[in-house]
Amino acid sequence: MPAISSSAARVSRRVFLRGAASAAALAASSRVSAKAVARVAADVDSDEILYMSASKLAGLLRARQLSALEVVDAYIARQLAIDDRLNAVVMSCYERARAEALALDQRAARGDFAGALHGVPMTIKDSFDTEGVISTGGTYGRQQYVPPRDATVVRRLRAQGAILLGKTNTPEFTVGGVGAINTTSNMLYGSTHNPYDLTRTASGSSGGAGANVAAGGAAFDVGSDIGGSLRLPAHVNGVAGLKTTAGRVPRTGHIVDYGGVLDSWQQIGPLARRVKDLALIAPLISGPDFRDAACVPIAWADPDGVDLAALKVVFWPENGLSKVDADTQRLIRQAAAWLGEVAADVRQDCPTADLAVLHEMRGKLSMGDGWAWYQRLAQKWGTHHLSGTMDESIRAIKPLRSSEFVEAWEQSDAAKSRLLGWFAQYDVLLCPVAGEPATPIDWDPSVPGDYRGMLSDVGVFNSTGWPVVVVRCGASADGRLPIGIQVVAPPWREDVALAVARYIEGRSGGWTRPPL
Repeated sequence: MPAISSSAARVSRRVFLRGAASAAALAASSRVSAKAVARVAADVDSDEILYMSASKLAGLLRARQLSALEVVDAYIARQLAIDDRLNAVVMSCYERARAEALALDQRAARGDFAGALHGVPMTIKDSFDTEGVISTGGTYGRQQYVPPRDATVVRRLRAQGAILLGKTNTPEFTVGGVGAINTTSNMLYGSTHNPYDLTRTASGSSGGAGANVAAGGAAFDVGSDIGGSLRLPAHVNGVAGLKTTAGRVPRTGHIVDYGGVLDSWQQIGPLARRVKDLALIAPLISGPDFRDAACVPIAWADPDGVDLAALKVVFWPENGLSKVDADTQRLIRQAAAWLGEVAADVRQDCPTADLAVLHEMRGKLSMGDGWAWYQRLAQKWGTHHLSGTMDESIRAIKPLRSSEFVEAWEQSDAAKSRLLGWFAQYDVLLCPVAGEPATPIDWDPSVPGDYRGMLSDVGVFNSTGWPVVVVRCGASADGRLPIGIQVVAPPWREDVALAVARYIEGRSGGWTRPPL
């Protein structure tokens, strides 16, 4: 049943105001293009090296208005200034980064540029292999492991001129943790803190990436997401993140890579302060590498070509499966109202029954073998002592019989099919990432409720494989903690999710500088 309806044909001109930030006017006729909206979003970009978008930084480097060495030195200084409190960057390679920056500057002086990210500093989640740089995956067995080659995504980014500054913290094998489950913590490096409140979580498992990017420690990072591991850190750290369609980006060189029953659940994507950076970076890391057999050569569509006025938008402030606080629901409705000013139709709807089935089947499938796959991973890398929460979970889990496992698999596929049929009547979906902003690091998942239930809005989109952009839509009522929302599109339509997220960013202001 329609909750909001709007025809963009009735709109003549909108003036978008963002508090004390710049004001921008967007002429909206019967066709509102994402390119026009991008001009509004551009107004929220920064002129400071540490806080400007990666896109803007890349342009200034190519124009030789900045040198790669000066940019790298600025980011290194920032990391050194904040990381004793943030604990986000767990391994650095500063000497190599400076050498690479100098070499790129010498190339630039000859008019020779490495690629689209020439000289742009990045960090990479410690679950990805990085040639010549210790890559632990947060586990004891890899505490001194130096990979002989880069993960595919890292190799592709470096080939485009991006400069690696270091590795960002992740829970053990991106799944297990120390203390409460909703943290980025491990026995090697400890816990990463939220830059907006150091007593709160950066979430996980890409929490080091999200916190570091939010605090100006790198222009961007790359995360992985098997059940919200990229989107939750984007949400609580107030940055933008893209979980790509299943099959877009190779998992080769990630500590939990490709293959197995849960193969389709793991998706890779960038984290950055601005949505336009996601659109820049994601195509660069996508496409088959002829190692990850699930990757397919699907062409990227340009978000600038999306006609916002033609979109049919659906939203739900809560899905009936988990509690969502008033601030989060308020921001979902606000985003829907903003879309109502330009889109063809906006309505509230939620396929709760099928979400419930898929959520339940995810629980059965993920633990159906008694975490034997996790134990094999530990054995592969020689880890004999697992982080506490995983050790407890493994002891508590009772494996399913093979017939029960296969039945859960069948029910999951049937629910995915029904959800795809439901989504066919819409172009884009807005919904929460989680039920609340960042929780205390030592939060007990038994209070106020079931943690897995609180994640019912994220895991389902790993099961379906649909692309999702998380963008900061606002903050908690006291203004302290950022709140992101999910912008979900059909398979292979990252362009739609990015265009809508960029519009929301233009209205909300997106990322804001933390007090750290």
